[in-house]
Amino acid sequence: MFEDSLIESGNKLKTKRLSTTILSFLLQVGLIGVLILIPLIYTDALPKTQLMTFLVAPPPPPPPPPPPAAAPVKVVKVQSEVINGQLRTPTKIPQKVQMIKEEEAPPDLGAGVPGGVPGGIPGGSTGGVMGGILSSTPVAVPKVATPQRVRVSTGVATGLLLKKVQPNYPPLAKSARIQGHVLLTAEISKDGTIQGLKLVSGHPMLAPAAIEAVKQWRYKPYLLNGEPVAVETQVDVIFSLSGG
Repeated sequence: MFEDSLIESGNKLKTKRLSTTILSFLLQVGLIGVLILIPLIYTDALPKTQLMTFLVAPPPPPPPPPPPAAAPVKVVKVQSEVINGQLRTPTKIPQKVQMIKEEEAPPDLGAGVPGGVPGGIPGGSTGGVMGGILSSTPVAVPKVATPQRVRVSTGVATGLLLKKVQPNYPPLAKSARIQGHVLLTAEISKDGTIQGLKLVSGHPMLAPAAIEAVKQWRYKPYLLNGEPVAVETQVDVIFSLSGG
């Protein structure tokens, strides 16, 4: 019986000790939780001074010193003795009058030669060294080449005409009462003969007769720079039934 009582009492002691340990553990956990929650709930208890030092930005740097003031400019008023292009009377007599001495001009050595250079040698050439070189060297005038052929107006070519052959009026054109102008381009050689004819405008029935007649025309040689040259001009042949 005694042994049974000891076993029963031992079991009770173990059960009681276990419950006490669990209760103590729970109390410690609850106490630690309360200690953690108190600062989070009651924020007024935190040190405000330390928090403000972390949250407030540092003050800006001081502004730079202003630049030094510029020295005042002293304006000196110069009083002119000339007003509106006229010399005025001075208001006071100056203490010191300065005499202005003009430099003497060098002697004009080239005055004895017309067109001479000032400061040159007496008896030099007109126009200086370059003038003497140009005057002593004969200047060759280049000769302009005479063109082989020139173009003149109809009036100029008419003034050079020596022989004019009237065209024969074509009978068919005459019976058909066809009349008008035939304009030709003519090339006149250096000796005044017709070298080439080209039809510019005119009736086809009148053009052959006009070309045949103009081929027999003769002109004076056209002179250019004293030399005869070929001429290109236009010839106007008129066909009129009235004979004019």
